[in-house]
Amino acid sequence: MSQLNFTEMQNIQRALQEKYHDKWVPLSPETGRSSLLWMIVEAGEVADVIKKEGDTAVIDDIEVRHHFIEELCDVLMYFNDVMLCYSITPEELEEVYLEKHKKNMERW
Repeated sequence: MSQLNFTEMQNIQRALQEKYHDKWVPLSPETGRSSLLWMIVEAGEVADVIKKEGDTAVIDDIEVRHHFIEELCDVLMYFNDVMLCYSITPEELEEVYLEKHKKNMERW
């Protein structure tokens, strides 16, 4: 089984956008703000699973865990939409992510 990476996720999001191009707004800087807001809403749904079901259920209950992961996937899908709206490549994300990680490792 291959590992899903941001390049593949962006390709999947592009395919999804193409499939629903007549129903959804196009991915562009003008719609990036909406994608970001929807991502935050989805993150709230992730938190709701924890709040309603509890941490232990997320670990031990297969149905709760699946629902939790599904909500995390929604967050990632909108995250990728935001990246696509602003033409952020996986390579750019990787570069800045690693720079940020290095800063955090040297912070204290």
